[in-house]
Amino acid sequence: MKTFTPLSSFPRVNSLLLGTAVALLALPFGASAQSSGAGTVSGTLVEESTGQPVPFSDVLLLRAADSTFVAVAQSTEQGSFKALALPYGTYLLRVQDLNYRVLRRRFNLTAAAPTINFLGLKMTAATATKLGEVIVTGQKATVVEDLGKRIINVEKDLGSVGGTAANVLENVPSVSVDVNGTVSMRGTSNVTILIDGKPAGVSNGGTGGPRLDQIPASRIAQIEVITNPSAKYDAAGGGGVINLITKKETRNGTNGTAAFVLGTADKYSGNLSLSRKAGKATWTAGYDGRDVTYRSKGHSEQTALLGPGQTIRTTQVGVGSETHRNHELRVGVELELPKNQTLSLNLNPSTERNLEGESQDLTQQTNNGPVQKTIGRQDLDVKVNILETDGNYRRTWDAHKGRELTANFGSVLVDANVPVVQRQFAEAGSAGVPQPGTRQQLALLANIQYGQVDYVHPLADGKGRLEMGAKVERQGYKGSNTFGYATSEIRPDDFQNDPTRSLTYTSNQVVPAAYVTAQHSLGKKWNAQAGLRSEYTYLNGSVVGGEGIAQRGSLSQNYLSFFPSALISRELGKEAGQNRLQLSYARRLNRPNFMQQLPLAIYQDPRSYRLGNPRLQPEFSHNLELGQQLTIGQATITSTAFARITTNSIQRLRFVDTLATRLAGAGAGLVTAETYDNLGTTTNVGAEFSLNQPLAKWWRLNASTSLYRAQIAGNGIANNRTAFIATARLTNNFTIRPTLDLQLSGNLRSAQLTAQGRQLATGQLDLALRQRLFSDRAALTLRVSDLLNTQQFRNEIVTDALTSYRYNKDETRVGWLGFTWYIGASKAKPGRIESAPQGGGGFGG
Repeated sequence: MKTFTPLSSFPRVNSLLLGTAVALLALPFGASAQSSGAGTVSGTLVEESTGQPVPFSDVLLLRAADSTFVAVAQSTEQGSFKALALPYGTYLLRVQDLNYRVLRRRFNLTAAAPTINFLGLKMTAATATKLGEVIVTGQKATVVEDLGKRIINVEKDLGSVGGTAANVLENVPSVSVDVNGTVSMRGTSNVTILIDGKPAGVSNGGTGGPRLDQIPASRIAQIEVITNPSAKYDAAGGGGVINLITKKETRNGTNGTAAFVLGTADKYSGNLSLSRKAGKATWTAGYDGRDVTYRSKGHSEQTALLGPGQTIRTTQVGVGSETHRNHELRVGVELELPKNQTLSLNLNPSTERNLEGESQDLTQQTNNGPVQKTIGRQDLDVKVNILETDGNYRRTWDAHKGRELTANFGSVLVDANVPVVQRQFAEAGSAGVPQPGTRQQLALLANIQYGQVDYVHPLADGKGRLEMGAKVERQGYKGSNTFGYATSEIRPDDFQNDPTRSLTYTSNQVVPAAYVTAQHSLGKKWNAQAGLRSEYTYLNGSVVGGEGIAQRGSLSQNYLSFFPSALISRELGKEAGQNRLQLSYARRLNRPNFMQQLPLAIYQDPRSYRLGNPRLQPEFSHNLELGQQLTIGQATITSTAFARITTNSIQRLRFVDTLATRLAGAGAGLVTAETYDNLGTTTNVGAEFSLNQPLAKWWRLNASTSLYRAQIAGNGIANNRTAFIATARLTNNFTIRPTLDLQLSGNLRSAQLTAQGRQLATGQLDLALRQRLFSDRAALTLRVSDLLNTQQFRNEIVTDALTSYRYNKDETRVGWLGFTWYIGASKAKPGRIESAPQGGGGFGG
């Protein structure tokens, strides 16, 4: 059964300008929003040999200096494309289509030339390939590689679209998602999640990201994975930044999609997304619903030393299930205001209910004494209500082309109730003898507000820009943790609270920040960027209650930190973007959240709990990355070497609670606890390689691998532990006929180090088919996740006092059938996919 994650893990040049930037850095403010401007790029694509229009090709617009994604367009049926509201600067235009060779153009947008039109760009067709008697067209690239970044076209990934954002990330190179939904990159879970370049408002483990398992993949158009972000991004996220780019509809009239997905063994989901553009207003509305049940099984074996000459051995076998029911509404409007201004407002209420239950058989033996057996049961009924509101404002100036002011603001209210009921039965025949049950009830009220502002100023020569911004975010929590006993099994829900084991707590965290970055082209081949960010962290909290009612604990941390970044790149080939070398540096941090510091025991099952560490400090990292990108024909090869030096490394530790084990009495089982601690300095180095290659007109391959040396600090007690970690992913996309696509993908991950042991290797293979119907007005998708039923979680711990092995197998082999209907102008174009969720379940797995 999956570990329950506490709700707190839910939760983005004149002297006058230069002086303003320096003053901002001295203030505790900052921002990280993506910016745009007033330039326009348009053009048409035609086939070189025939002069016919080339429809439905992806046109990517990247900043030439650092390959930062700015915009994407798709050619129409007449081959035309257009991108609006682009900031001035130097760009790389790249057109990718499996049926043609990659086309690149480098261009500048300046105040003197704010508009550029590429008429009649000639696309060189690849040689046609026959499959039997049918000539087929190919699937466009799912993954676009760039130095320091990957762009994943989610709509074109049959293996993930229709699931959740967490499921989508399972298919992303360099990214791993574990059994609990924790996202990590290059061996660290300290990753920042953004939505459309802006913070989502709800903290995910203190990283500033949203609850990924609550964001439907159907809302996501692309994912940017930025491995070494600049100072304009929040400093949290030593592993990098993941930017979720949502779908947007700009055509007049009513457009949208409606989808329903059915999975084996009680799995259902559906969504409706609508937009209507009328005049200067664009209205949006949507609904996402999910009701899925997963089965699980697992076992653990532990040997612990309780004292001199006293050893206890336990085994635990469990069978359980999880049911997730989510409902989410979205309404919003974007208004075009006078004087080049726009304002958008959004409201997003949602509810979640997670039901989890597990039955456990426990055996225990002290020294070489008799074996004692008990039966246990744990049940959770988690209820969460969330209300999110946000607004966005943008202003440009006709008289000052390229200047832009943007701002966004919002709030998140979270009301959660988490009861954990545990019962044990002393074995007596088949029925068992009931013992009084216990209930731990965690209630949480979170109130989060954030706001940020950004300003972009292009330099007079048109070869660079200056960006600065300010941001502030506040997270306030109020909660209680009560512990109660059942008076009898005749009335199992009659729990009497124990005041000596009940607590109330509050916390408040405020993080104001500021940044300034400068970018400039150094001739035709060189580009440079430098930035500096400041962040001030204010955190305080208190706990009241516990033994004797009078106990009180408090936590207070205040610190100011600076985060420099730098990047330099050089074009090595004759054609821009074909061969490039890039070196970057950034300082980042991992700010622990309050639940990691709160000394409050939260039970995960009857014999294990999680306890925060009030002495926990933030960890800081220095990140260095050197990469090269090479394009040979239609193949793109990217290689990257990276290093990360982390100080005050935060690790999760498990230990035996000898007092609780003794108090529980014979047959109750071994009680263990998990906590967090700073374990010194670590150095991780490694390399990544990726290949994006069309092997035929009907077959595209994307392969990636990562090999790095991971290090776990010994905290001055023992030597640092090191191990080589490898991950690999291979995706094959086949076009069987013009309306039928097939995708076969697989991934492998070697064993990984943990603070006290290791997590063993895992992998899976997925298969999916997509058939477009009714002249591309609909799509039908059939998918089987974890085809060979190999995905599992295995963990080992070896210390002087504890040896542990844990195995968990969730229901991961699932058959999914999805149907999507495209409303209005939103037709299903070649390469556009809208169903078949990722995830576990089904087929008896």
